[in-house]
Amino acid sequence: MSTKWDDISWQKEFLEMKAHKPEVVRLLMEGPRVLRDAWQLGSLHEEYKRLKKRKDEHQQQ
Repeated sequence: MSTKWDDISWQKEFLEMKAHKPEVVRLLMEGPRVLRDAWQLGSLHEEYKRLKKRKDEHQQQ
């Protein structure tokens, strides 16, 4: 499996899935500035995948 590191479509979709704090919105829109931001972005991506999976499972029922 290859990862497209410049693909930010998940970030736009994740912004619409739920409400976010302003600092999270900045991180999703502008990207990480320091290592801590990169870790948080990775965590947000995992949360996005969980929500996306639940949403897809719910739509299939």
